[in-house]
Amino acid sequence: MFDQLIYISTAQHALPRRELPIILDSSQRNNRLAGVTGMLLFDGIRFLQALEGAPGAVTRIFARIRADARHRAAVVLSQRPVAAREFGNWAMAYEDNMAAPGAVSLIDMVEALVTTVENRNTRELFRSFARVDRYVAQV
Repeated sequence: MFDQLIYISTAQHALPRRELPIILDSSQRNNRLAGVTGMLLFDGIRFLQALEGAPGAVTRIFARIRADARHRAAVVLSQRPVAAREFGNWAMAYEDNMAAPGAVSLIDMVEALVTTVENRNTRELFRSFARVDRYVAQV
């Protein structure tokens, strides 16, 4: 039996794109040591993350995330026991507005990454996050 925790948070400040692989590498390394897996989505503003592992390990990882100065307003959306890992190995998808023509969209990345997620609500949460229409209102 594993614990699955899904949270959303807002980036404290704009993160340069070059920092994203560093964040992912650090997360993968720390979480692998703790036996925690999952998926991280970042749209340039918000993080949506699923963590899966032993209940104590997931709680410790989430406490570290809440203390990370890059996050604010971390809110748990779901926490439940799962019989098997739904997300398997670590993956990250992020919105890249500067992507080259023909690059895979965030929606397509997420669709590919959630194919193994059995829980429909969890799958749709990640799909809807990728599909949110983002814009900056001009006043």
